[in-house]
Amino acid sequence: MHELALKNWIPYKLENKAAQLQCYWLNTFAEPFTEPFFDDTLIKCRRLSDGHPLFESVSDLAMLKEWATGLDSLEPAAFIFHISRCGSTLVSQLLATSNEHIVLSEVPFFDDLLRLPHQGSNFNQDTVSDLLVAAIKFYAQKRTGQEKRLFIKTDSWHIFFHKQLRIIYPEVPFILIYRSPDQVLASHMKMPGMQAVPGLIEPAIFGFKPEEIMYNRPDIYISNVLEKYLDQYHEIIATDRKCLLLNYNDGPVALIKKIAAFTNTPLSKEALLSMDERSRYHSKRPNEPFSEISPLQKPPFLHKAMELYQALNSNL
Repeated sequence: MHELALKNWIPYKLENKAAQLQCYWLNTFAEPFTEPFFDDTLIKCRRLSDGHPLFESVSDLAMLKEWATGLDSLEPAAFIFHISRCGSTLVSQLLATSNEHIVLSEVPFFDDLLRLPHQGSNFNQDTVSDLLVAAIKFYAQKRTGQEKRLFIKTDSWHIFFHKQLRIIYPEVPFILIYRSPDQVLASHMKMPGMQAVPGLIEPAIFGFKPEEIMYNRPDIYISNVLEKYLDQYHEIIATDRKCLLLNYNDGPVALIKKIAAFTNTPLSKEALLSMDERSRYHSKRPNEPFSEISPLQKPPFLHKAMELYQALNSNL
């Protein structure tokens, strides 16, 4: 019976109160998840709650696993990893044009869970993995009955959780999207992402030591992050038979076709036409026509990242 009461509800926030992690819940009102980032979806759903009683729905985090039992939800069809600013958001937006797809794009709650062991908590990897599987079931609930496939776009630094996610989902395809580091750097210098702000994400996740963080040189910092990303990509493609490497330069519709073939996802002519139309607009601002950012002149500290990028291209 509890699965009926919890239908359309998702765990969306963790908060530490009195040395205990509490899980906050949000009613999504069967709204489709079509925004470029899940943060936008959360804002939309919170606005829908404006006319409802104003009280917080809170539980102990441990209840997550128990309550996930019996939910009518989808298993992941693919995880989409990326090095940021490399077309993954637009790919997610194209997939979301189909009402047969649930697309979860950088869900904050998943990130909160994965990073728990790096934040001085008592949570280990196995416990976090169990909680993550339960959380995904809530987000992957079938809301309309038309849903057939679930695509999860991770945050860029989740590439360092590859082994953990592969243990959880041994047969699920992993998509690895990347782009030339000079173009990624140019984008972050114009509008920095979380991973581009020195120290904002726990340094240990990237494999940095605290003394290696250059707080006064964000350009060098993001270049070092890109090195770590691309180095991790090399390790994964050498060991994981269920991964697909994709270069941004192929273009969004071509990337979608390759993902569809790799994940056995059927795409109708109508679906491809809708995706082609959506691909003409900015991934994060759907009403704005897309235009490329001009890359910066390649600085010397980007040399290693560029070498790793060129080496990846030889694996396509």
